[in-house]
Amino acid sequence: MNDDQKRRAGEAAAERVEAGMIVGLGTGSTAAWFVKALAARNLPDLRCVPTSEKTADLARELGLTLSTLEDTPRIDLTVDGADEIGPGLALIKGGGAALLREKLVWEASARCICIADAAKVVKVLGAFPLPIEVVAFGHKTTANRIADVLTDHDIAMPARLRQADRGVVRTDGGNVIYDAKCQAIHDPARLADDLKLITGVVEHGLFLDLTDEAIIGGDNGVDVLLP
Repeated sequence: MNDDQKRRAGEAAAERVEAGMIVGLGTGSTAAWFVKALAARNLPDLRCVPTSEKTADLARELGLTLSTLEDTPRIDLTVDGADEIGPGLALIKGGGAALLREKLVWEASARCICIADAAKVVKVLGAFPLPIEVVAFGHKTTANRIADVLTDHDIAMPARLRQADRGVVRTDGGNVIYDAKCQAIHDPARLADDLKLITGVVEHGLFLDLTDEAIIGGDNGVDVLLP
């Protein structure tokens, strides 16, 4: 059922794109539905900036014209998914390990739309572990400093290094990911600021004051949420 909801959200967002736009392409299962729907529209003079190598591969396979943030530093519209959508359209992102590139593209965009299935909408952020991207060099010492910040925010569990079957997960930029099981983030803005002050932390998955609207796929259609 969630796949149907994700597809509806992705298809609805694709209808917001106009010919000649520069479009940021998000990463993840919901964003993939958007990329497929966008390619199916076959709009002329479209250029797309992908947020990950995986998304770039999909877009290229579907015939979309790709660009880079260096060549197109101003993006008209970015569409991307989220792991959680909280009050005021505050987001947790980074489950797909592309949070740094995603945030760079989001911040270069005139408008950002978040797409998701209904289960992603929550009253308080934090049930989904917060991804924190860290420079690989000395990452264990960085993790200790992250733990101190989390403790200051009444988050008891230390962040854990993300691993998969192939070993430690590496981002497209060669960094590693620590996931913090926060349970509840009561002051996302302060936590975001405190994490960015840690030497070795490249980026975190709190996307605050960046989302212009959220398109939420439901069983029979979509709902639109505004900040």
